Amino acid sequence: MFTVRSVTITILALGCGWLAGAPVQAQSPGPAASVDEVFAGWSRPDGPGCAVGVIRTGSLVYAQGYGSANLEYDIPITPSSVFHVASISKQFTAMAVALLAADGRLSWDHDIRRYVPEVPDFGASVTLRHLANHTSGLRDQWSLLRMAGWRWEEDVVKQMDVLDVLSRQRALNFPPGAEFLYSNTGYTLLAVVVERVSGQSLRAFAEDRIFAPLEMRDTEFHDDHTALVRNRAYAYRRGDDGAYRVSIPDFDVVGPTSLFTTVEDLARWERNFYTGELGGHGVLADLHQRGTLSDGRVVSYGAGLTHGSYRGHLTVGHGGADAGYRSEFLRFPAQELTIAVLCNEPSSNPDRLVRAVADVYLDLAAAAQSTSELRAVEATPVAPVSNGSGAGGVVGREEVVDMPLLADLAQLTGFYRRDDSDTPLQLVVRDGSLTILTGGANGTLLPAGTDRFRLAGSATVGTFDRTDGPAILELSGPVGARYRQEPHWRPAADELARFVGNYYSAEVGAQYSLWVERGRLMLRERRLGTLPLIPTYPGGFFTSGFYLSFTDGPGGSVDGFTISTERAWKVRFDRQ
Repeated sequence: MFTVRSVTITILALGCGWLAGAPVQAQSPGPAASVDEVFAGWSRPDGPGCAVGVIRTGSLVYAQGYGSANLEYDIPITPSSVFHVASISKQFTAMAVALLAADGRLSWDHDIRRYVPEVPDFGASVTLRHLANHTSGLRDQWSLLRMAGWRWEEDVVKQMDVLDVLSRQRALNFPPGAEFLYSNTGYTLLAVVVERVSGQSLRAFAEDRIFAPLEMRDTEFHDDHTALVRNRAYAYRRGDDGAYRVSIPDFDVVGPTSLFTTVEDLARWERNFYTGELGGHGVLADLHQRGTLSDGRVVSYGAGLTHGSYRGHLTVGHGGADAGYRSEFLRFPAQELTIAVLCNEPSSNPDRLVRAVADVYLDLAAAAQSTSELRAVEATPVAPVSNGSGAGGVVGREEVVDMPLLADLAQLTGFYRRDDSDTPLQLVVRDGSLTILTGGANGTLLPAGTDRFRLAGSATVGTFDRTDGPAILELSGPVGARYRQEPHWRPAADELARFVGNYYSAEVGAQYSLWVERGRLMLRERRLGTLPLIPTYPGGFFTSGFYLSFTDGPGGSVDGFTISTERAWKVRFDRQ
C-alpha cells in the first residue's frame, strides 16, 4: 500500500527501450532530493499532484510523479501519466504548419482566407504568420463563445462551432500586425489549415509526421472528448463543499489546445531541438523567431513559444491551463536545461514549480563556474527599463526613489478607460502603494521615478501624464496600453433606467435583457443566467469578465453597447 504518493525514475544504465529517443543520464541524489522538496506539498496519495521532467541537452535526467492520477482507483502519478497540456499544444500545431511549409504546400505569408474562406474579409490580409504570432487581431474564440452563452464543462464545443462564431464577426481587435494580443482562434484556424492542405486531421497528421518519427508513443491531439486515453491523469478541482470533483475538458477543439502527453514524451520532443532529426535545424530556427509588428517592434512570442528571462537567463517555453489541468514547459537555451511540470489540480501553479526546479539546477551550474563567470551571469539584465533620466534600470533590482505622498497617490486612483478596447482598469491605494485591481496587468505599482511606476514582478512600466486634465496612464512592456482617467460615477436608479431594454448581437447570436432591481442594473442571458452590472466609468459597467460600454444614437438615447473581454474587444449589441 502506498503511504507517500511519489513514483520516481532513477537512472539505470540498462539502455532500456521504454525510453528510446529520450536517454536518461546518471546523476547524484543531491538535486533529486531538492526537487522532491519543491513538490513535497503534492506528494500525498489522497490528492491530485504533478509529474516533473528535467532534461539536459535533450536527455531526461530526472523524472518523477507526485500525488494521484485517479482518486477513485488510487492510481499514482508517474512520469508515464498522460496529461492534457492545454496551450503547450500550440508549438506542436506550429510544427505541423512548418512541416507543410517545408514541403512547399503552403506559406506562412499566405492569407488565411486562401484555406479557410469562412473567415470574413476584414479589408486586410490576415496571414498564417499573424495567427501563429498572436498578431492577427482576431477576437479570441473562448470569449466569443462565452458571450454567446456557452457553458464550460457543460457544452461540447467543436471545431465547427468556432468557425461558425468566427464567420459572424464584423471587426477585428486591431489591424493585422499592429499589436500583439493572445488569441486561441488563430491556432484553431491553423489546425483547420493543416487538415485542408494535408487531407488529414491534425491528430492524424501529427501522429504520422511528428509523434511517430520521434517515438512519442503516449502523445496525441485529442479531438474526441469521449475517446479513451490510456494512463490518463484525471484533473480535479474542489467543490463548494471542499470535496474534489472531476474537472476535465469536454471540448473537441484542437490546435490551440487538446494535446495529451507525458513528461517522458516531452523529453523526446525536446531532444529534437538538439538533433534536428524532424524538420531540420532550418525549420526549428524558424519556429524560434519572435514575431515582428508592422511598426518594427519585436514581440516576445512566436510560433507557440514565449521568449522571456529568469534570473538573468533567457528562456523559451509555454504554459497551459484548461479545466483542472495546469502545465509549464520551459527551456533555458544557454544552459541546455529544460523542465516540464504537468499537474492535475488548478491551484498547483506549475509556473512557480518549474522555476523552483530551475533554481536547483541553475545553482548547480553556477557552482561549477569560475568566480568571474558567475559575476558575468549575475550582471546579465533581466529586462532594461528606461527610468526617464537616460540611465537604464533593471527589472528585479529595486531602484531607490522617494515614496510618493499618499495624497498624491490618491489623485491617481479610480477607474481608467483603455483607448482601444474600452476595458477599465481600477487603481486603489493599498498599504501605502498604488494597486491595480482590474485589467490585464494586475498587481502593485512600485515607484520608479516621478509619475513612473513599475508593476511588481514584471517588466511593465506605467507612466502618468497629469499635465492636462485627467491623468493618462501609459503602460509599456509585455502589457502595453494607454488608459485615460474617468470621473467617479455612481448612477442612481433613475439614471440606470435609460439602459433598460433588450439587446441583440449578430456577431455572437445572443440576446441580453437588462433591467433595474433594487437600485442595480441587472443583465440576463438565457444560458449565462442573471448577472449584476457594476458601474465603472460613465456609461461603462463590469460583470464576470465582461466590460460593457453603452453608446448613444443620434437622438441622445441609448442605442446599444459594446462588450469586451481582455482578448475580444467591442463586440456590438444593438438595442431592440
